[in-house]
Amino acid sequence: MICNNIKSFVRIICLLLFILVFEGFFTKISSKEITPIQFEYVDPLEKVLAEASYFRPKEAISEVIRGENATLQFVVRSTDNITDLRVHVSTATNGESTLPLAKKGFVGYVKVGRSIWDYSRDRIVSYSGYYPDPILEQESINVVFGNTQPIWISVPVPEDAKPGLYNGKVTITGKNGEELFSISKDYSVKVYPVTIEETSLWVTNWFTLDADRLKWMNDGVPFEPFSDKYWRCVDKLAKKMAEYKQNIALISPLHLSEFKFENNKWAIDFSNFDKTVELFIRKGVIGKIEGGHIGARESHWISQFVVFVPNGEKDPRNKFDKLPISDPRAKRFYTDFFDGLMNHLKEKGWEKIYIQHIADEPIEENAETYTEISRFVKQAAPGLLIIEACHSKNLDNIIDIWVPQLDFMNKDYSFYNEQNKNGKEAWFYTCLAPKGEYANRFIELPLLKTRFIHWLNFKYNIPGYLHWGLNYWSEDGNPFDEQTLINHEGGNILPGGDSWIIYPKDGNLLSSIRFDAMRDGIVDYELFKMLERKDPEAAKSIIDKVIYGFDKYDNNIEQFRKHRKHMMELLSK
Repeated sequence: MICNNIKSFVRIICLLLFILVFEGFFTKISSKEITPIQFEYVDPLEKVLAEASYFRPKEAISEVIRGENATLQFVVRSTDNITDLRVHVSTATNGESTLPLAKKGFVGYVKVGRSIWDYSRDRIVSYSGYYPDPILEQESINVVFGNTQPIWISVPVPEDAKPGLYNGKVTITGKNGEELFSISKDYSVKVYPVTIEETSLWVTNWFTLDADRLKWMNDGVPFEPFSDKYWRCVDKLAKKMAEYKQNIALISPLHLSEFKFENNKWAIDFSNFDKTVELFIRKGVIGKIEGGHIGARESHWISQFVVFVPNGEKDPRNKFDKLPISDPRAKRFYTDFFDGLMNHLKEKGWEKIYIQHIADEPIEENAETYTEISRFVKQAAPGLLIIEACHSKNLDNIIDIWVPQLDFMNKDYSFYNEQNKNGKEAWFYTCLAPKGEYANRFIELPLLKTRFIHWLNFKYNIPGYLHWGLNYWSEDGNPFDEQTLINHEGGNILPGGDSWIIYPKDGNLLSSIRFDAMRDGIVDYELFKMLERKDPEAAKSIIDKVIYGFDKYDNNIEQFRKHRKHMMELLSK
């Protein structure tokens, strides 16, 4: 009796084990069936964090005009490791018409390791501290299981492209765990019969030509200023700027020139300045030459402004003394400098496109010394236009192109708007400020916030935009590592994305998803200007539904797409 009970008990245990084994086996099979590789389209205005996991299926389509880029974003994710992920994009066709080959890349992730204050309500929070930004131009990439990898595709649409719907395929291949795979998805580009050629919005991204930073275009290996390697790097920088519709170049005749004092007069060699300007003209950047600053604060933020005067040193970091403009040496030098510069600009045919900076960001506490220097320059070079990023409007009306910070533009809009109406100009700039709800280019902000910068240009009749940080990569850190910096003078954190918006790699320059959004915003501005000429009320109606104030916007991507589509449809009629 006892034996029979034991046998029955053993049979029950075996049956249970059998069920559990088979359940695990079928669960494993079922798991493979219901968790294949995720390969979905995501609007390129969405910043996809590596930990993101939910993607609804949607149509992959980009609706554009002729003369801009059609951008698409796909994401790939798996519960296994993917190795050697590759992307092939077939040519988009419309009957016998085709679009140029697509440029494809993988969106890389970079670290934002410092917190800033005054975060916006729509700030993107990454619990890993890593954010999508650089567009990596490489043939393949590995994806760790559980992570999401965005794919970035950009199709240039020629100005003479035939309007209509173009169709193609995006195919991904690789190895998922131990299994090879190949998955394809359709994509479309709808081209409207509207054409953008040259852009009219003035856009300047300040860049550095300092060899200590350009070395990152040479894998971190230093090289000499003005060497062949140096000029190749500058050439690539200018090419990238032109590609992204930058039309002003900050080039300093003061810091690029050589000086000799002989026969009681300063002789100036403008050779390196000329070579730089001519290079940027050839690449198609220059609509204006933005002459670099001739002065700076004597020391701290509220100290007075002084000017740079050559002292005979050869080291570019020590070749100038800082002197007040009232100093006889300063007066002697800048009288000769501006006399020589103005004559040289006329000889080169550049005098009508040249504008001059004095000293950056004057405030109330040092406005008097700023205007003193500016008045001296105006006397030394009559007709020279002064441009300045400024924190004060109380500058004796000496500036010709005012560039207040965006929040100052908001605060004193009536003053700056009058400048645009009365023969002068007023642009705006962003940098590490303003924060809060204002549009800016920080990595932690939604891409719409970057694109809306140029919607603000149209909404408020502001014909130009300035940003200081195109390529101010840290001298002692890899640009793909920590993205924030510290301004030790003021104790300010430079937010991730403030100091650079392009990345150096393998001798080339890579764009970022922010730089693409900025370029597309410049095109949006031109669309608004075209629509304003055709139907001012329609242009106003669209912009007013998206931009409610200087720091109030509709941040819904689907609504944004509808409004932009409506604008293209109106222009197509």
